[in-house]
Amino acid sequence: MAWDATKLQDWQIAEEAEKNMPTVDDLVKKLSLEKDELIPHGRTPKVDFLKMMERLKDKPDGFYVEVTAITPTPLGEGKTTTSLGLIEGLAKRGMNVGGALRQPSGGPTMNIKGTAAGGGNALLIPMTEFSLGLTGDINDIMNAHNLAMVALNARMQHEANYTDEELAKRGLKRLDIDPKNVEMGWIIDFAAQGLRNIIIGIGGKKDGFQMQSKFGIAVGSELMAILAIAKDLPDLRDRIGKIIVAYSKTGKPVTTEDLEVAGAMTAWMRNTINPTICFTAEGQPVMIHAGPFANIAIGQSSIIADRLGLKMFDYHVTESGFAADIGFEKFWNVKARLSGLIPNVSVLVATVRALKMHGGGPAVVPGRPIPEEYTQENLELVEKGCANLLHHLETVKKSGIIPVVCLNGFHTDTQAEIDLVKKIAKEAGARCAYSNHWGQGGDGALELADAVIEACKEKVDFKCLYPLEMPLRQRVELIAKEVYGADGVDWAPEALAKAERFESDSHYADFSTMMVKTHLSLSHDPTLKGVPKGWRLPIRDVLVYGGAKFLCPMAGTITLMPGTSSDPGFRRVDVDTKTGKVSGLF
Repeated sequence: MAWDATKLQDWQIAEEAEKNMPTVDDLVKKLSLEKDELIPHGRTPKVDFLKMMERLKDKPDGFYVEVTAITPTPLGEGKTTTSLGLIEGLAKRGMNVGGALRQPSGGPTMNIKGTAAGGGNALLIPMTEFSLGLTGDINDIMNAHNLAMVALNARMQHEANYTDEELAKRGLKRLDIDPKNVEMGWIIDFAAQGLRNIIIGIGGKKDGFQMQSKFGIAVGSELMAILAIAKDLPDLRDRIGKIIVAYSKTGKPVTTEDLEVAGAMTAWMRNTINPTICFTAEGQPVMIHAGPFANIAIGQSSIIADRLGLKMFDYHVTESGFAADIGFEKFWNVKARLSGLIPNVSVLVATVRALKMHGGGPAVVPGRPIPEEYTQENLELVEKGCANLLHHLETVKKSGIIPVVCLNGFHTDTQAEIDLVKKIAKEAGARCAYSNHWGQGGDGALELADAVIEACKEKVDFKCLYPLEMPLRQRVELIAKEVYGADGVDWAPEALAKAERFESDSHYADFSTMMVKTHLSLSHDPTLKGVPKGWRLPIRDVLVYGGAKFLCPMAGTITLMPGTSSDPGFRRVDVDTKTGKVSGLF
């Protein structure tokens, strides 16, 4: 029986659902687990990845379902809600189903987008714990990452204060780090725009090395990227040691191994390789592993969680951040290539609200009332906005993965608007299902579940967009034209110099291309909606992640540290001091 999502807030539905949340014993029985394969972690145990994979290594994989979306409004279009609703719907059809989602960041949780726990009756529980650092992985990443920066700044201070002979007495050799060529910055898991550019080390000789520095949001750390793609603990340790922290004055990379901090960083990260199990509001298991922000990071559930899910479930649902031009493109050309796991279906989530925005509707601004165009029938805006849907649909088709369009239902949608979207999707050769999982849970997602089950019967002809042998600039040009719809790419002088250096060095030949771009438009300009025409993609810099083996071209003015709005979510979060219960999360 679904809860009334029009009257109850998400945290209130979660509170009711958690009264019937499966216990650890229920979990062991449901998934046929061995007790020593679960690691105690409060009400939500971690899964011992290595033990489970060893026992299940010969079991055939289940069906692999990826969830992506059209270009969203700033409010988001319910991709996680749809992932959870689909899991609930498949369970209603009697399927052994589960999934993998990403640990939410404190940035959006305390800002404008909310907790990434889904919503309504398609909700992840325990919601409060999930929203407030449940797994501990982000905390471990922050400690490990910032330890590298502590090591860097301390080393620069000591090299400034001591001669080579004095350094040698302490077992150190001069790394001669260039303070104007530091790759890493510090991280914090909030949207703190005031920390984007800072000066550290103000004071005397013993107060650190004075230099310009920066903060990024924690989930954009290279360590989060490494967690998303690591195969096991040895792979994690190896990749952490290859992280490039800075460069010497002669241009030589200075790694965490050079700073002798990689082992300690791995010590902080050692438990992060084991996913944490949570549940949908209807009791299906969902693993939580890796993090969000596909616009500035990989934005994928981990390869480890997907490998486990495909062994444990007959249908495994995973998710890529933001829209198909960002999250799905990285899933397609990076994650699937690295994992060797080929999806059967990609669910493309759309809403009537977002389609109207892309059709020329008024700006959707967080914290302000939704304009009436979005709550009243307007077939013209919907039809024009479907151009964005069709563009993303073609992107999915290029991969060879079978697409299913999901129209995520809002109570303001009219039947004529729903029928119009279905007609346009069908004419484009795609299945399209309307799903009211927010209002009705699994019962509202049966049409979507049936479409996914049917699509999983089709043969997949998977192919990446480009071969690994293709040079960086050619890859970026191909992504810009084929995925974003640009006419070409313009490289800033600094970015061009870096690209040429990376292309001429065989060490970077097999590095993945990890684009950094706004999620609010197919272009680099967040104000351009629909399917922009007649534009070129500007690349202003290229970051290098030596451990993850990513080269990250940065498009437009996007920053690695988001900002907090004037009406952030933290204004509504509080604690009942008599019960200790948290209210106001959404």
